[in-house]
Amino acid sequence: MKIIENELMPPPAKGHYSHCVEHNGILYLSGQLPLLPDGTVPDAIEAQTLLTLQKVEKILLAAGSNKEQILRMTVYITDIAYWPQVNAAYADFFAAHKPARCIIPCGKLNYGALIEIDCTAFI
Repeated sequence: MKIIENELMPPPAKGHYSHCVEHNGILYLSGQLPLLPDGTVPDAIEAQTLLTLQKVEKILLAAGSNKEQILRMTVYITDIAYWPQVNAAYADFFAAHKPARCIIPCGKLNYGALIEIDCTAFI
């Protein structure tokens, strides 16, 4: 098992975790929130979804992978009513690539975020 962290990755939020762990060519990414560098969160769910997906992609690139190598994603949203906007932003981001996915309505998330995303990918 190898912990992957470097200066190319977004700064981690508070907590005892690694952004990315690699084992036998598989990358396991911790949940990412839509935090901007100044610690704020965009208001709209579409902007939060895109920012979170971009953070996931940035971590994958820093680990030697990319978004086309995502096998599975888990998306947590604070309200199922966001589903159409999240799905539209997700489809725009991925285009033809369709990783396995689970969307889970959940309670409140840290920093007032409306979405959190984790994934499994390969190198």
